[in-house]
Amino acid sequence: MGLPALEFSECCLDSPQFRERLRSHEAELEKTNKFIKELIKDGKSLIAALKNLSSAKRKFADSLNEFKFRCIGDAETDDEICIAKSLQEFATVLRNLEDERMRMIENASEVLITPLEKFRKEQIGAAKDAKKKYDKETEKYCGVLEKHLNLSSKKKESQLQEADSQVDLVRQHFYEVSLEYVFKVQEVQERKMFESVEPLLAFLQGLFTFYHHGYELAKDFSDFKTELTISIQNTRNRFEGTRSEVESLMKKMKENPHEHKNISPYTMEGYLYVQEKRHFGTSWVKHYCTYQRESKRITMVPFDQKSGGKGGEDEAVILKSCTRRKTDSIEKRFCFDVEAVDRPGVITMQALSEEDRRLWMEAMDGREPVYNSNKDNQSEGTAQLDSIGFSIIKKCIHAVETRGINEQGLYRIVGVNSRVQKLLSILMDPKTATETETEICAEWEIKTITSALKTYLRMLPGPLMMYQFQRSFIKAAKLENQESRVSEIHSLVHRLPEKNRQMLHLLMNHLAKVADNHKQNLMTVANLGVVFGPTLLRPQEETVAAIMDIKFQNIVIEILIENHEKIFNTVPETPPSNSQLLLSRKKSTDSKPPSCSERPLTLFHTAQPNEKQESRNSIINSSLESVISSNANSFLNSNSAPQSNLNSSDLELEVIKPNRPNSLPQNPSPTSPLSPSWPMFSAPSSPMPTSSTSSDSSPISSPLRKARALYACKAEHDSELSFTAGTVFDNVHPSQEPGWLEGTLNGKTGLIPENYVEFL
Repeated sequence: MGLPALEFSECCLDSPQFRERLRSHEAELEKTNKFIKELIKDGKSLIAALKNLSSAKRKFADSLNEFKFRCIGDAETDDEICIAKSLQEFATVLRNLEDERMRMIENASEVLITPLEKFRKEQIGAAKDAKKKYDKETEKYCGVLEKHLNLSSKKKESQLQEADSQVDLVRQHFYEVSLEYVFKVQEVQERKMFESVEPLLAFLQGLFTFYHHGYELAKDFSDFKTELTISIQNTRNRFEGTRSEVESLMKKMKENPHEHKNISPYTMEGYLYVQEKRHFGTSWVKHYCTYQRESKRITMVPFDQKSGGKGGEDEAVILKSCTRRKTDSIEKRFCFDVEAVDRPGVITMQALSEEDRRLWMEAMDGREPVYNSNKDNQSEGTAQLDSIGFSIIKKCIHAVETRGINEQGLYRIVGVNSRVQKLLSILMDPKTATETETEICAEWEIKTITSALKTYLRMLPGPLMMYQFQRSFIKAAKLENQESRVSEIHSLVHRLPEKNRQMLHLLMNHLAKVADNHKQNLMTVANLGVVFGPTLLRPQEETVAAIMDIKFQNIVIEILIENHEKIFNTVPETPPSNSQLLLSRKKSTDSKPPSCSERPLTLFHTAQPNEKQESRNSIINSSLESVISSNANSFLNSNSAPQSNLNSSDLELEVIKPNRPNSLPQNPSPTSPLSPSWPMFSAPSSPMPTSSTSSDSSPISSPLRKARALYACKAEHDSELSFTAGTVFDNVHPSQEPGWLEGTLNGKTGLIPENYVEFL
């Protein structure tokens, strides 16, 4: 049932039937308006979806185009070539199709969305405006008419005529507006038949054009599709034919793997674990190594199969010598040492088995180890605190302070390992190391120079601040009072050997300058402590407890940097008096046996009223006098401060706290020069006491003797002995560990702190 026609003649009457027919037209217009509004919304969603689809297909085509098939072998068959280029052909077809789709999408906005929005705005919108005007005039006309009819008949004739004239004008205007509104409503009803459908037809025409383009592409692709189908089938047939042969070869390889080895250009190759020094201890890093006998070139590639990637830069060195490591000289099995021409130090490697080590040793013309009993003679190329060592550090510091003091991340950013090793080999060359005027060339990066400095310090036989003082420095850093920390560290620094203290002074002066420029280089005192703490103050044993103390190592370095002028340029304050130390020691022994960690750093022997103390002093002094009488000259020459009188009343005897060994030493030698059976002396006025171990002191022959414990001690390690005061030990002789003796108690042989006993 269609809409009834709206007659213009009915506009004047404005009957209820006319109003009913007008409302039906208005309802239809509102329905049409909603339809077109939803159509525009759905059309925009469709266009957006088509754009997303096109984008996804283009991405898919790009993925196809980027992938390149690589076939096994150095040549390809025609079928393999056809298959290899098929992905690019697929990508081309998809891109061509999507180009046409994008043209359709761009036209869709113009031929569909724009005309519909225009019709809804200009036509339906205009009809709505006309309705508002019509409703307004209806209300006005009805109001004027009611007012006019309420006029009294008793009014003057002139007033009544004027009122009649005004009503006629309003009626006429209402009639004109009614005609215009009816005209607009019927016009929109007629226009919607073509102005809303024509854009849809244009959109479908574009869609058909797109599909027709796809049909044409499919026809053009038909020939290649046929060729590709044949190539795929041929390739599948060849695979089925050769698969059995490949499987047969695999079984032969499983049965006799050594008969089918590849011919390699290298004399030997395979995986080795290489020992590398870190900031904190050492680690073993897996490398794939190759060796060529003609060039003596060893190439090491850090690689781990678990992660499937390289762990660092490749390194190549020229072989100088190869020596097998004795089993009892290292805790790892299957090890051998390699010395290189162009790299300082020794490279320790671990093979995968004894047979694997034998093959590497044969390839490198390796030799059996020859050990030198004189451990004080360092091998060539080892870092030392000698003139060469000081020259290297000074050159590095000079280069940093003149060229890179403001470089960000100074000492934190590391250089390439191969470059660092090359620079160190140049600096450690005795020919160039003695040339003090030679500076490091500008071609070396600052990060390479700083890494070389840190690496050289880590290459020293022991840390710069020495193993035996490591725990003392940590304890000082743990003190609650900052002033006490500085004072204790001040005292400990002046107990370091002269060369160690000089090198530490040189380094701290430099780091203070680096910290002064922290706004530019971002290296504050705290950051420098993190970098140099593990290098200068690393522990002898890598334990969980030592790892937890790293933060205190950093604090020690921070204190040294911040207070370097006071610590290195002034003498530490006088230590507590002898009577105070003895009193505290007496209280300790009366209360409970101290553990080895509580052993006194210093013992002062002075005359006491106590009879037991006098007896003890006389025994110790008599033992010492017998030693001094035979070694007085060499001993006096080794002391930094003169000693005019050596007697029991003014003699100050200092015993350095020993480091605890990892295990009981093998084949202890009673005449070892590294462990004298008597403590060293230092004059009371000397700010730096002499170490208990000295490479300049001559060996002292000591037979196996008995000794009595002066104090009780609780063992902290399996290699130590626990005992109470007065215990007598048998077969007591010097240990290879400095500051320790070796003796037997109740059938068990172990280590005894040297400063806890007296010889009988």
